[in-house]
Amino acid sequence: MTKIDKLLKQVKQSKVPQHIGIVMDGNGRWARKRGEPRIKGHQAGVEAVRRIVEICGKLEIGYLTLYSFSTENWRRPKKEVQFVINLIQNSLVKEIDELAKSNVTIHFIGSKKGLKPSFLEKFEQAYEKTKNNNGLNLILAINYGGKKEIVEAVNKIIKKEENPIITEEKIDSNLYTSKFPDPDLILRTSGEQRLSNFLIWQAAYSELFFTETLWPDFNKQEFLQALLDFQKRKRRFGDIKVK
Repeated sequence: MTKIDKLLKQVKQSKVPQHIGIVMDGNGRWARKRGEPRIKGHQAGVEAVRRIVEICGKLEIGYLTLYSFSTENWRRPKKEVQFVINLIQNSLVKEIDELAKSNVTIHFIGSKKGLKPSFLEKFEQAYEKTKNNNGLNLILAINYGGKKEIVEAVNKIIKKEENPIITEEKIDSNLYTSKFPDPDLILRTSGEQRLSNFLIWQAAYSELFFTETLWPDFNKQEFLQALLDFQKRKRRFGDIKVK
């Protein structure tokens, strides 16, 4: 029996998180440690995505949100930005048939402003091809920023109502993620311990897990260990249990 099989046996299916978010950090540092250009780290990061999507499907996890490209990432060198955007698009096109066979539904969240129509069209096509699947919902956060998302949600409410009263419920229903449950667990690789503008509204009561591992090296074994750590925690959501 492999280490992966042993860990899988330890995971309690009844306590598997419904929704996991991942800040996939460390591609650049992974490449630098090897004397490679940063784009090599991004390419290696795609392999880590494949591994985690596969194990999520096996565990029947409902939702996986990957922080693929933030609104702040536009500040990086133009050549790197273009490479990452093209890598996301090309990987989607290359993997879509396999994802469809694996019962995965593809979703896009983020601001559409600044993204090319051809890029957005690829995601629309991917969603249409996979929307009838009932396995893992793979949510790619691209040109995504939590603050921007909240501002856009409030502006939507203001446009709909003449004298709006802003409530949590109204904001919830106007977020990019309105169709999805809030994340139970958010993972971040590379040793950084912050959310970096990722799902900041939705993460109000998410459990957080940080690892020193750089994203391209993040594997199924460490993912399962994060789930086991999650399953040991007591989630009270601000409440206490009275005996």
